[in-house]
Order: sequence, then C-alpha cells, then structure tokens
Amino acid sequence: MVEGTFLCRFRRGDQGAAHLGLVVGGQVYDLTALRAPEYTTLAAWLYRADSDLAGALTDLAETALRREPLCTAAALAAEEGDLHLLAPLDNQEVWACGVTYTMSRAARMRESQEPTIYGRVYDAPRPEIFFKATPSRVVGPWEAVGIRCDSRWDVPEPELTLVVTPNLQIVGYTVGNDMSSRDIEGQNPLYLPQAKIYDRCCALGPWVRLATADWDPRSLAVRCTIRRGDAEVFSGETSTANIHRPLDDLVDALGRCNHFASGVLVMTGTGIVPPDTFTLAEGDRVTIDIEGIGALTNPVMRVGD
Repeated sequence: MVEGTFLCRFRRGDQGAAHLGLVVGGQVYDLTALRAPEYTTLAAWLYRADSDLAGALTDLAETALRREPLCTAAALAAEEGDLHLLAPLDNQEVWACGVTYTMSRAARMRESQEPTIYGRVYDAPRPEIFFKATPSRVVGPWEAVGIRCDSRWDVPEPELTLVVTPNLQIVGYTVGNDMSSRDIEGQNPLYLPQAKIYDRCCALGPWVRLATADWDPRSLAVRCTIRRGDAEVFSGETSTANIHRPLDDLVDALGRCNHFASGVLVMTGTGIVPPDTFTLAEGDRVTIDIEGIGALTNPVMRVGD
C-alpha cells in the first residue's frame, strides 16, 4: 500500500457492526474500539474535522502510536477473510458531476439525441451536478454493482470521489464507480435519474486518502480494466489533471442552497469511456485503480429482473 493516511470502514463477519478504521504504514487500527465519540461513525469524524482538520489529523497520528494494529491493510482488502471492507460512507448522500472531461463531453454528445446540451455545459459557469445515490444503493469493494434489466448499453464510470465535511471542506479522496445506462440517458436527457439512480448503481472504496498539503489530487493516474471470464475485454487510462474544473468549484456549486449535516461524497466525472460497441454483462469484473488511493474491484450483476 502507498504511503499516506487513510480511513476505512469495515466489519467482522457478515452481520457485524460497522467500525471506522485508520490505515497508516500499511497497518489497520480500529478507531471505533477506542469508544471516542468522534470515531463512532464517518459522519462523526467529518464533524470533528470540520472544526479543526489539523487537530483531527494529529489525533489520528497519535492514535496509531498508542494502539496495536488490528491487521495489515492487505489482509483487510482481501476478497476473502473474516474482516470485510465496507463502502466508505454511513449516512452521507452521493452526488456526481458530469461532463468534466473532454472525453466525457464527446461521448455524451455521440449517445444523445440532444447533443448540443453537453457541449454547452462543458464551458458553462454552472457545472452539471446530479444526485447519484443514497447509502443503501452504494456497494463497497468486492460487492456486485448493478446493470439495469431494462437497459441494453451499460458502462462503468471511474471517478475520483471527494469526501466533504458539512461545511463543504474537502478532507479526503476515494475511488468511485458511477454506473451508467447510456442508452436510457441517450434517449432523452430527462431520463438521467433513471440512467443513474437504481439499486447497486454506485461503488466506493476501498480507502479514503486524507487530504494533506503535500499530496496533489490533480495529478493522479486513473485506470479501469474489465474482465470477462479469463479475458480482459476493456482497459483505459486517464489522469485527474484532465478534469476541466477546479475541485473546490464543484463542491461550492453543490453547496449552494444545499445543506449536508453528515457530510457528502462528490464524484468528479469520468475521463475513461469504453467504445460505443461495448456494454457490460452480468459476471464481468470491473477494477478501477487511482494512483495513491487504491484499487476498487466489483463483479457485475443484473438488477430488477
């Protein structure tokens, strides 16, 4: 695992309670076991970080020195085992931004029967921002993402995802998969909610890399691979340097006339678009790797049959 300070959520067994974890130096520390109020949930820690991020980070570093590690990060991230990584959210909403990469603009214009709206929003002062998922619709590492039973053209959308406090401060970054039914969205822009919001429509994880002054989230390699059986059927790569808008501007736009008492996760758009001839199939396996954060792997299942 790369150097840095990370948060995660995990549980023991299939029915265990969710715990908040700290990852430093490749070791996992159980924060919830400290029984401190700020470590009961991710929402509680985001509230703590809102008032004093530097102090919250110092407390985390001191915690690692006082405690014995629970396990290695590699053991926690394994597909099989007694400990299971969870999606890094508890009661936060997930919102998403669209048409933030040139590649995304071109793809949306090709698929849509109203192509000019995507070209206009790319350079408009107001970004495209839409509601993506409630926590119950989000899956974590190794859980299946969904493709709609009434869609014929489905793709993953690999996205740098921001972890944001109630006062709209970016305090961390994770890997996101904004699943999309391209044929439904392409039929009519008003169908966007149906193309984006459904059971298992979003995957997040495995870790939240905490924001520090010496780490640049705008220079990260983003990779996506899709395997079907033993064969790799798609691979693509981009960089977060290609995001068209400042990350703070996206968060500021979302926060206008909006309140997020528990914080919010914000997906920043995709720069990896499979060819128009490609669609996901049940049983595929999607891996999204963002440099300096980690790799998120999910199988694919059909939902709504």
